[in-house]
Amino acid sequence: MYYAKTEATMNLDDLKAYKLVRKENLSDIRSTGYLLRHIKTGARIMVIENDDDNKVFNIAFRTPPKNSTGVAHILEHSVLCGSRDFPLKDPFVELVKGSLNTFLNAMTYPDKTCYPVASCNDQDFQNLMHVYLDAVFYPNIYKKEEIFRQEGWSYHLEKPEGPLTYNGVVYNEMKGAFSSPDDVLERDIMNSLFPDITYGCESGGDPDNIPELSYEEFLEFHRTYYHPSNSYIYLYGNMDMAAKLDFIDRNYLSGFDSLYVDSEIREQQPFDKMHDLVMEYPVAESESEENNSYLAYSVVTGTAMDTLKCTAFDILDYALLSTPGAPLKKALLDAGIGSDVYGSYEDGIRQTYFDVVAKGADPGRKEEFVSIIRKVLTDTVENGIDPKALEAGINYMEFRYREADFSSYPKGLIYGLDILDNWLYDDEHPFAQVQLIPVFDKLKELKNQGYFEDLIQRYLLDNPHGSVLTLNPSRGLTARKAKALEDKLDAYLSSLSEEEKTELVKKTANLEQYQETPEDPEAAKCIPMLKREDIRKEITPFTNEALDIDGSLFLYHEVPTNGIGYLDLMFDLKDLADEKIPYLGLLKSVLGYVDTAHYTYGELTNEINAQTGGIMCGVEVFDHADSVDAFRAFFSVRGKAMYPKTDVLFKMIREIINTSSLKDTKRLHEIIAQVKSRAQSSLVSAGHSTAVLRAASYTSPMAAFQDKMAGIAYYQFIEKLDKEFEERKDDLVKELSHLMQEILRPEYLCVSYTGERDSLMDVQKQVKALKQTLHKEEVSVQHQNMTCVKENEGFTTSGQVQYVAQTGNFRKKGYEYTGALNILKVALSYDYLWTNIRVKGGAYGCMSGFKRSGESFFVSYRDPHLRRTLDVFKGIPEYVRSFKADEREMTKYIIGTISGKDVPRTPKMQGAISRSAWFCGITEEMAQKERDEILKASETDIQELAPLIEAILDNDAVCVVGSEPAIEKEKELFDTVLPLISC
Repeated sequence: MYYAKTEATMNLDDLKAYKLVRKENLSDIRSTGYLLRHIKTGARIMVIENDDDNKVFNIAFRTPPKNSTGVAHILEHSVLCGSRDFPLKDPFVELVKGSLNTFLNAMTYPDKTCYPVASCNDQDFQNLMHVYLDAVFYPNIYKKEEIFRQEGWSYHLEKPEGPLTYNGVVYNEMKGAFSSPDDVLERDIMNSLFPDITYGCESGGDPDNIPELSYEEFLEFHRTYYHPSNSYIYLYGNMDMAAKLDFIDRNYLSGFDSLYVDSEIREQQPFDKMHDLVMEYPVAESESEENNSYLAYSVVTGTAMDTLKCTAFDILDYALLSTPGAPLKKALLDAGIGSDVYGSYEDGIRQTYFDVVAKGADPGRKEEFVSIIRKVLTDTVENGIDPKALEAGINYMEFRYREADFSSYPKGLIYGLDILDNWLYDDEHPFAQVQLIPVFDKLKELKNQGYFEDLIQRYLLDNPHGSVLTLNPSRGLTARKAKALEDKLDAYLSSLSEEEKTELVKKTANLEQYQETPEDPEAAKCIPMLKREDIRKEITPFTNEALDIDGSLFLYHEVPTNGIGYLDLMFDLKDLADEKIPYLGLLKSVLGYVDTAHYTYGELTNEINAQTGGIMCGVEVFDHADSVDAFRAFFSVRGKAMYPKTDVLFKMIREIINTSSLKDTKRLHEIIAQVKSRAQSSLVSAGHSTAVLRAASYTSPMAAFQDKMAGIAYYQFIEKLDKEFEERKDDLVKELSHLMQEILRPEYLCVSYTGERDSLMDVQKQVKALKQTLHKEEVSVQHQNMTCVKENEGFTTSGQVQYVAQTGNFRKKGYEYTGALNILKVALSYDYLWTNIRVKGGAYGCMSGFKRSGESFFVSYRDPHLRRTLDVFKGIPEYVRSFKADEREMTKYIIGTISGKDVPRTPKMQGAISRSAWFCGITEEMAQKERDEILKASETDIQELAPLIEAILDNDAVCVVGSEPAIEKEKELFDTVLPLISC
């Protein structure tokens, strides 16, 4: 936590190049805000000054695309590939290696492109800001066409006779994005609502359209929009703001004149009637087309500039649709319209919209889908919204806003991105997104005055500016499109003269030569970096205080939390039988979402959210630092609340774990269908994590446990359970009921609590009372050791890209863990794997990881290749053996490594990190030893890791999630090839 300034210290008299437009006290976030204009160029500047040492800079541009070639997205990648002051091929990568940044990335949105950085170190922050400003205003894209061809798209032809293909990082990234039906739906909804303006285009790029983009059009987009007159510059935190603004003016803004840039985001003319569209998405041959459509009802709800209305719609989303038991969700599920019902309120663009989605639906019931929605909304207007649901929605949103816990993301970063939701379109209310407490107060007044009902009537019922979209599955769509593309490229190749073919081969070779040419070590010195002395030598201490509550471990973490207590009730699963693990995965999705003794499941959620920060169940797994196979697993019930509401938090937890009813089998089936639906999406969208976990499960008991509880094995269990539900429902109720009696017992309870000392006694008293209510009756348990079966697998999807994973355990081959592995991870991620898999291979990402237990992995993300990637993995030992890094380069890697460890921690994070260390058996001495090994590492220390990497690869544990044709082509690599989703 930090305590922000109440008065500004920025000296406005020093800012001769800027004009002060506005100054405001931002009491919600304990800051002072300034809005300025750069006098010469008209660049918009926002400064938010406070005592937060996690400083943030962002420069954003309005970048409205006119087509779906992805020019804005390709440009976002490309400007970071060298610039005037930093003439390297990839200064971004060089910067990451040697920076203590807490955030470093760039993002393309439907109408804007953002380049944010953050760091707690002032010199590092200055360096990051310098590199990013140089990148956006003076990129090397005008000198090196290879940048466009590498990051965007290019023809790839190795020999005149072919084959001819497309390659490019953004091209392959978007092939992966267009493989996800949820992503396809989201794009189709937006395009359907705004067909005549920029939101009718795909800013990320449609793979079918990306190759239509010419190099000159790409450059023209930069000339047009990447100008100070079209920029939004944001500074946040504790720093010399005047000095930073002076640097920005002297080195960048003053070099430009004012320019009229027509980047206004225009509004779509309202429709006279709802549009009705039918689209399609690809499914694998193994997937059913029956009852596998998406139905979406979407309406435009005004503009993002009305903060009161936008916040109200967020609350309506909660009350009508998103919370369990919400009327729209319940009515559609009760009618059997879809296996999963969800929706969203989209307010990150100029014109906002609200949508309701039924997934796993019969397209023939579209009219019924629309009729039910309109009937529920009409009844809601006539009878009023459940007051408890509105109260819960407002409290839920306000609690999250006040807590401002964005995990590892700097809060200044999130504030800045949120601010653009208003500032990009409205210079009159630029700070609206960080002035929401009065808005919540106003909504509390309006909730009983018909305000929310009027919004429903006006925007969701009487508003013709909307669409009803049916997205149908199409077997073979991916294969047909792939064949059409292959034929198109073959025809194009055949149309070329021999000279033109030779020229394409030459351009392909030239691009590869450009990619393979190492950076000039002297040129690399232009990238500013810190020294080893700038790095803190000591670890951040753990906050573990082991107490005892009637024989139960009570692990206390004393951290300033601004009045919020974070509770984790953990039930040890040491005696859980192997066959119970999938039911454990289901139980965490059931508890809190079924009726209890005193509440329906809808009332339960509203009661919890009206008075606390939420309660959720989960499973936590910890490997042990001193063992290769040992691990501990806990069923956890997590909750958070303001200190005065601690008794309510415990009351609701007792209600859930002691009185949940499992007898409503209809509700159980709804939960199973939802779990199945969302697992289908997550397994594919996070295919790299899916593949790594599955590959690790071949030899790791802990990974095998996690796979059965949350991975592919769990999905297979859920898929079968859903299909056979009617025959198995009675047994399922018995299994879950017995499981609750088996694990929710006082002898298994451990507690982890994060909060200030004056809240501790009350929590301890509540834990004692809770223990008395837990299951005490005897139950039979049959503990079994986890069994692992090695079987390299390929899981086919309808996607167009692969996620290629290889895993192993070096400690099982006799090697010890060392802090130098952390450095190797950085070197691989931004050197060997980056160059060979991303730059040359065109994959969107590549990762590696090494755990204290010895478990390790290498994986690619949205990768057009398969066998080639495995061959790249095979080359890692030789890369490590011949690793070269002078003192400067080694220091860079060390700083980049420490950056990943020294992320500023929220109170919740500090408690969670300390808890993990405790249960993993990691002491402060062990953590300090690892840090010392990182800080003292040399080139030789990295080279000596080569045998360790060979030991990992010798395990030959491979799992690939990817396209049917790619996996079938390389099926000899696998023991088993299966569809990831079979129904």
